Amino acid sequence: MNIETAQTIYIDYLKFEKKASPHTVAAYETDLGQFFPFVKADFDIENLEEISHQVIRSWLVQLMGDGISPRSVNRKITCLQSFFKYHIRLGNIIQNPIQKVQRPKQGKKLPVFIDEQNINDFLNIKSEENDFATQRDQMILLLLYHCGIRRAELVGLKAADVDLLRGQIKVLGKRNKERIIPILKELQEAIKEYIIAKKEKSYDNAELLCSDKGVALSTGMVYTKVKFFLSQFTTLQKRSPHVLRHTFATHMLNHGADLNAIKELLGHANLAATQVYTHNSFERLKLQHKQAHPKG
Repeated sequence: MNIETAQTIYIDYLKFEKKASPHTVAAYETDLGQFFPFVKADFDIENLEEISHQVIRSWLVQLMGDGISPRSVNRKITCLQSFFKYHIRLGNIIQNPIQKVQRPKQGKKLPVFIDEQNINDFLNIKSEENDFATQRDQMILLLLYHCGIRRAELVGLKAADVDLLRGQIKVLGKRNKERIIPILKELQEAIKEYIIAKKEKSYDNAELLCSDKGVALSTGMVYTKVKFFLSQFTTLQKRSPHVLRHTFATHMLNHGADLNAIKELLGHANLAATQVYTHNSFERLKLQHKQAHPKG
């Protein structure tokens, strides 16, 4: 099979059968869009069955030589694993060339989070004008921190997903899996005020959050907003909405929340993904031990 055809079939599978998130589809399209031109240019390969593990290794060596991090290289390997596994299932190839490829080792990267004593200063956006845009921006920050939801989940929130009577919101996560997240009184009051402000603007879109023009927010706009406020407040190198998700999980763990409860709130598929936050908690414990111990 021609490699361009193989790529198109696989991307269509991700979009329409697996129903992968737009973010995943875009990332895999980028990875395959880098791999196949290399295969053509360096090995003059046109057909899928001609790709060997040596070819893949050569590409990975080039990536590492160009300074691509082991973490990013491993993500590209994951993409190729899924791609070749899919075509084996279709019978387009007999052997999976990625099986003989080893992943580069990568150091553990601890989640970045905002310190507890500073979180309130960050969440309380101040503006001379108490306008809709300011309330909406504060709502973005409050929902990300109070609920620990992903950026795409935030954008997908519908007004109907908020149940102020029960004090909870319904979130549609990865693979269309729903979960219920409790919301505290502070957030409930903020949502009430925001909804009133939204009605005063006559914005009637189904989404809870909307732009200054009354249309649904994009994930890009959320990223830009959060990055802007983090830049005003902190010197953290990472300034994405995911920082607030990390902050939510770390603060919950530090206050004694059960790891399984945090897993359910975050919408993780397995506990291993949640356990990374225990490292942050242990680092905090080590610091307190050093500061408080007479021999520290």
